[in-house]
Amino acid sequence: MLKLKRTLGLFDGIALLVGITIGAGIFKTPQVIASYIDSFSIIIILWISVAVFVYVGALIYAELGSRFPQTGGEYVYMEKAFGPFFGFLFGWAQLLIIRTSPTAALSLLSADYLGYFFPIDQFQKIIIAILIIIIFGFINALGINKGSAYNKFSSSVKITGLIFFIVIGLTFIGGDFSRLSESVSATANLGPVGNIIAAIMMIVFSFLGWDRVGYVAGEMKNPEKVIPQSMFYGMLIVTILYLGSNILYHSVIGLEGMRSSSMVASDTAISLFGSIGASLISIMVIISATGSVNGTMMATTRLYYAMAKDGLIFKWFDFIHPRFQTPTHAIVAHCFWSIMLILIRQNFETLVAGMVFAILIFYGFTTVAFFKFRKENSGNNDGYSLPYFPILPALYLLGIVVLVLLRAFYEPWKSAQDLIFVLSGIPMYYIFFKK
Repeated sequence: MLKLKRTLGLFDGIALLVGITIGAGIFKTPQVIASYIDSFSIIIILWISVAVFVYVGALIYAELGSRFPQTGGEYVYMEKAFGPFFGFLFGWAQLLIIRTSPTAALSLLSADYLGYFFPIDQFQKIIIAILIIIIFGFINALGINKGSAYNKFSSSVKITGLIFFIVIGLTFIGGDFSRLSESVSATANLGPVGNIIAAIMMIVFSFLGWDRVGYVAGEMKNPEKVIPQSMFYGMLIVTILYLGSNILYHSVIGLEGMRSSSMVASDTAISLFGSIGASLISIMVIISATGSVNGTMMATTRLYYAMAKDGLIFKWFDFIHPRFQTPTHAIVAHCFWSIMLILIRQNFETLVAGMVFAILIFYGFTTVAFFKFRKENSGNNDGYSLPYFPILPALYLLGIVVLVLLRAFYEPWKSAQDLIFVLSGIPMYYIFFKK
């Protein structure tokens, strides 16, 4: 029987985490966040707070990945903790909104930044985004090493490029941080608390990626060690780069400039280095965003494959290509629905906010599962163990509940639409998979 090959090591794990996480977040969400918040000091506090929040989540997932080093990530944890229904509902939500939404959004972002080089209208952006998804579906179908190779390349480009951009940019401004003290009334109208929640949703999206390292545990050489180390080093790299980027953006173009920008990284580069620098930054953003598309596709399709092996999604997904040893049917399904979401929603912010709302709900269930595994001493106990239990995971769970409830309160219609994607899995389960 054909099986997935164990070929991935620590560098692959870090590259996967960084490659998925640094996609659109730091190149698109800062200008959206600027419309919700009236000062840089509050913005940077929110970025630091979310960094700490998701770092605790990453450590929880590091222990879960060490306890259950199997392909599938949260699906495995939820199915083991609560049974097949919750496992199916999570996997269904991954396909319908949680993982296909960022694939769609990041493809649209790539098309946006291509627009720096030549004018394109909305219809052309959609066509380009669809072509990007098809291209990376083909790359992933050719083999795990092909997808991982692009992850390593894009991660190296975005890490190196961002470091140079931040260091050289901060050097160019010569210590002039006067714009960081600007205060301009927010343009969004959800109210003080509603605006903060909306901004947090954008920041959380910017940090998402760490949760997908466990999806390819079945293809790691030593997942018990590789997963925790990938979480630690990968999140440290991402956090430093995000804080540095925000300081640079706001120092150069300020709050007003952020709000009027559609390509904040390129506009910052134009102010600092002129058109040549902006061209290089635009290329880096495209490589970065497509790297995240690739990484998401590479990791998430293994979840669909794991579900099919357990009989919790259509048997068609349980297919390994005899030559390339990749789950090609799962890749095709992921690409198809990502394209459908582009056609249905067409808007970056709508795609992103919906995905974050849905994934936070399942982060809550995963954290409850974590408590259950600790209590029952389930899985492999020889790997990584989260410190300060139960305080850290309890605070993390409380934060998730507060964010979900407040978002539902301040944006009820959007939240209801997002829930429909998730809850559509209930009739699917009872009609097709309950047996």
